[in-house]
Amino acid sequence: MKPFSAQIQSLNPETDHEKISFLLSGHVFPWDLERSLEFALFRTFAVPSISGLLAETGEFVQRPRKRYDDTELILFEILEHGMNSLRGKRAIRRMNSMHGRFDISNDDFLYVLSTFIFEPIRWTERYAYRPMSEVEKQGIFKNYLELGRRMNLKNVPQTLQEFEEYNIRYERENFRFAPSNRIIADKTVDLMLGFYVPKWLFGLGRPFVFALLDDPLRESLGIRKVSAVRKWIAKKGLFIHAFFHKISREPQQPVLGTKRKRPSYPEGYQIEELGTFPSGTGSTSG
Repeated sequence: MKPFSAQIQSLNPETDHEKISFLLSGHVFPWDLERSLEFALFRTFAVPSISGLLAETGEFVQRPRKRYDDTELILFEILEHGMNSLRGKRAIRRMNSMHGRFDISNDDFLYVLSTFIFEPIRWTERYAYRPMSEVEKQGIFKNYLELGRRMNLKNVPQTLQEFEEYNIRYERENFRFAPSNRIIADKTVDLMLGFYVPKWLFGLGRPFVFALLDDPLRESLGIRKVSAVRKWIAKKGLFIHAFFHKISREPQQPVLGTKRKRPSYPEGYQIEELGTFPSGTGSTSG
């Protein structure tokens, strides 16, 4: 059987975007793409209208692991089962129901969607064993374009270049410091570090996470400059990971986010219990 990377090159992003996205996430770049989406979340925290809403709900402050798991599980349900599958439709319905209970602007929705496209592309260019091919970039783009349509988003840029221009312009106009930015970012950094090190090492680990943030993002989160030595160490660690990834075989069985044990749901989960809902509204089955 051909390597999954080679299989992708024979696919058409217009019609096979879901398969391309699944192969990238499950076989080609499972670790890299998950890390890139974590840093995509960081970018959304630099926008006061987004971080303010997250702080207001209290979920990221009080239950950051559940909020993280809910976000991942909804996205993985859609990615791993397909948007037209029963589970995929239930996950999209659940996501739209959750978002519909909050006052979120179309521009903020578009920006968050854009980070899910461009942060994986940029991460692989900087830190993975190879950058994405044009087929892979277009596959991810077309996949999220279709998800945006099912989220009923308006004025979605229809080409990769136009959407990247939107992403860059939005950040230039909306990145600015607010206390809620730093509150949400700190909770998320501690959550990420908890995947790898005990709590008593969080203070040592935070600067190495911050070392991967660009200056506009770092300043909008209220984070001090990180030393060049720490930046070098952080990036060297990722380069070492990329080297071992390059000489390893792609996993033959897909790495599935929906099958991973999660402390938020030790007995398993139902799609209809995922997500953040305002107090007193309850949740609805889909």
